[in-house]
Amino acid sequence: MCSTLKLLVSHFFISVFVTTLPTAMNVTYITLDGHLEIEKYRYVYFVFMFTSYVLILSSNSTVFCLIVIHRNLHEPMYVFIAALLMNSMLFSTVVYPKLLIDFISEKQIIAYEACVFQGFLFYSLSGSEFLLLAAMSYDRYVSICKPLQYPTIMRKRKVTVLLVLSWFVPAGHFVVPAVEFANLKLCSFTLKGIYCNNSVNYNFCVTSRALYIYGLVMLFDLSLLPMFFILFSYTMILIVACRSGGDVKKKAAQTCLPHLLVLINYSCLLTCDMIIVRLQSDISTTVRFIMTLQIIMYNPLFNPVIYGLKVGEIYKHLKRLLCHTRGK
Repeated sequence: MCSTLKLLVSHFFISVFVTTLPTAMNVTYITLDGHLEIEKYRYVYFVFMFTSYVLILSSNSTVFCLIVIHRNLHEPMYVFIAALLMNSMLFSTVVYPKLLIDFISEKQIIAYEACVFQGFLFYSLSGSEFLLLAAMSYDRYVSICKPLQYPTIMRKRKVTVLLVLSWFVPAGHFVVPAVEFANLKLCSFTLKGIYCNNSVNYNFCVTSRALYIYGLVMLFDLSLLPMFFILFSYTMILIVACRSGGDVKKKAAQTCLPHLLVLINYSCLLTCDMIIVRLQSDISTTVRFIMTLQIIMYNPLFNPVIYGLKVGEIYKHLKRLLCHTRGK
């Protein structure tokens, strides 16, 4: 838990430092023009988003610590859940500190280099979400379809490799466009959003066809391909469960349903982000603002609730913790 908090605090101060560089350094700034009546509701927004951020960190870190502390949860499935919750905290830390600063600032601006860096982290961690869910589906497939071979297949080394790939493969994919974006010339310095995403493509003087094609490749590699793999894995699990007894069906339902709910939720949010980017000129500021808040709030808040309540072993420890706290 301590290492987790240190990592989150470091991310916070990096975000604050990078996004508040002095103007004397000849830095190109982007104006974030997606806020809705911020002069009127700035403190309402700040309190609401600060509360959401605290809830995200506390709920995710609680379930994460339960998995770390209890030895019976040191199994691949729970390790992947802990990694997913860590990913949610990192994702939120990329967006929320800068957003909170903007709410109480007179101008909602960000240095262009910091904007590119934020977009890089935003989409890298988004890609990691899909790959972690794919790793979870593989773990469930082996557990239910090949139970006798599970201990030999899902060794500690393989779990570590899957975790490393889940974080580094998306980062490697997004390094290329991030470097290219840093070298492209801007003709517009206003971004229709409250954080940096692919909308920055509309700010360049000349759009790169090569980057557009590369973006489609990344979409396939980091979203569609993992999704097809997940659907295939759960289809095979469903077939095996239907052919087996009640215990296998119960195990499949208890362990696979939370993963499917998270996948459906995150896929819908990713679709919303793509709609906002592609149709930004046709969407009103109010609709775009509400949809953007849903993208950065729902999934980080949804994950710990689903895994804390729907995964039996985690729920037992969580219930015991809450009863112990209430007793004190």
